[in-house]
Amino acid sequence: MNGLMQDRPLLISHLIDFAERHNGSTEIVSRRVEGDIHRSTWAECAKRARRVAHALDAERLQRADRVATLAWNGYRHLELYYGVSGSGRVLHTLNPRLHLDQIAWIVNHAEDRILCFDLSFLPLVQAIHSRCSTVEKWVALCDVDRLPADSGIPNLVSYEDWIGGRSSTYEWPTFDENTASSLCYTSGTTGNPKGALYSHRSTVLHAYGSVQPDMMGLSARDSILPVVPMFHVNAWGLPYSAAMVGCKLVFPGPALDGKSVYELIEAEQVSFAAGVPTVWKMLLTHLQTGGLKFSTLERTVIGGAACPPAMLRAFEQQYGVRVLHGWGMTEMSPLGSVCSLKKQHAALPDEARWRVLEKQGRAVYGVEMKIVGGDGQALPWDGRSAGELLVRGPWIVRAYFKGEGGDPLVDGWFPTGDVATIDPDGYLQITDRSKDVIKSGGEWISSIDIENIAMAHPAVAMAACIGVKHPKWDERPVVVVVCKPGVEVSRDELLQFYAGKNVAKWQRPDDVVFLDAIPLGATGKMLKTRLREQLKDYRLADTSA
Repeated sequence: MNGLMQDRPLLISHLIDFAERHNGSTEIVSRRVEGDIHRSTWAECAKRARRVAHALDAERLQRADRVATLAWNGYRHLELYYGVSGSGRVLHTLNPRLHLDQIAWIVNHAEDRILCFDLSFLPLVQAIHSRCSTVEKWVALCDVDRLPADSGIPNLVSYEDWIGGRSSTYEWPTFDENTASSLCYTSGTTGNPKGALYSHRSTVLHAYGSVQPDMMGLSARDSILPVVPMFHVNAWGLPYSAAMVGCKLVFPGPALDGKSVYELIEAEQVSFAAGVPTVWKMLLTHLQTGGLKFSTLERTVIGGAACPPAMLRAFEQQYGVRVLHGWGMTEMSPLGSVCSLKKQHAALPDEARWRVLEKQGRAVYGVEMKIVGGDGQALPWDGRSAGELLVRGPWIVRAYFKGEGGDPLVDGWFPTGDVATIDPDGYLQITDRSKDVIKSGGEWISSIDIENIAMAHPAVAMAACIGVKHPKWDERPVVVVVCKPGVEVSRDELLQFYAGKNVAKWQRPDDVVFLDAIPLGATGKMLKTRLREQLKDYRLADTSA
């Protein structure tokens, strides 16, 4: 016997319709690329999203066709989130921090038909547009009068011209909730990036999970600032969660320095913010240098990399801001866990309470977790037994776009590549990563790519890349090198060797360590765990401006 409830699909278009009807006058504030502050509302966003849908219809895009974005967090990007996915197409957010070769490869692999970009990325688009064979239309996210006169990009139009004059009335199509909605590529693997293809159902369920009180705890009373980029796992789903609860949304645009972020928080009475530790370190430095305080900020989610305990304590003890330590990954949409205390923790001594808060927290409802040993058997949740972390749930990938990499699942579970413990209360703590990728400022760097370039140098016999602690970026890559007998290469010569190669400047190693030998295992593989132990006292200085 089945229940007698109505069967309505979970669609992204329902989120924007709900926000328009119930919270239409609530503000959406954006710092634009042009530098000024733009003010809109959820009602205006919904109208313009429908104009986007009409524009896509006029381009004869079919269901499931991909529309790419190279854009900062802003109101136009938000309109594309809803206009593209709501009309049945797939929104593909591109990470502009990747190397040009990687971006061009991803655009072609995704078969993007339209690419919309902020003008700050014009040089990037000029460099790749001739290599993007599937893109039929280029749209600059700007007013008509700001469109470059001679960009060299064929068929370039301004966004306002592209959607202008079109009707703000549009009947969103109804389709299966499992239809693809958006696409994000992860570079946290070796080889070519792989695409995580989200569905309408997974996106809406993820929003339901994220707004729970023990997770992000969002409501219509909040003013939220997603500092995490909209090209980074859909800003952790916040553009959808915000529409679901109807809160004020504040976008920082490209200005992510401590001063700019602080001024926006204060001017727009932000109560909730989300971002990676690198940005928050700049914010704390600005506060401490200027002797400043927050007047409205109550809590922040910190994820993308482990939150340093000192940062967590500084936010709460010095500024009265509660830190929600989060964990997830692109393949998980990305939310997996958030650290919030249970009632039983209220009576704990301060140090015991801090030890709990430093963990990655408890799983959001919808995400199942387990840790397994080398034999694949589940380990106990005792807070001591460390094993590989596996997850499953309705917003976790079962395969990558176009089947890249084959079946990633292990008996229906997704292996995260993290090593973790889980305590009896369900609190997750990441202790290591089984993969060798490096996380710098919340972005992944492939150690294999760094090693391959070093190995191409005529003086290098063997090379290994590991991440070492960095005071600003959490981790930075260092390449460990064994030279060929009788041949030498200097540190500066090897670092210069990376110029012009297939890695972005920020992905290049910060230093070179020369050794007589790199430890090898029985099968000839480099033992990076032993290498890390060997270099455990190595430290990089913060030489950034």
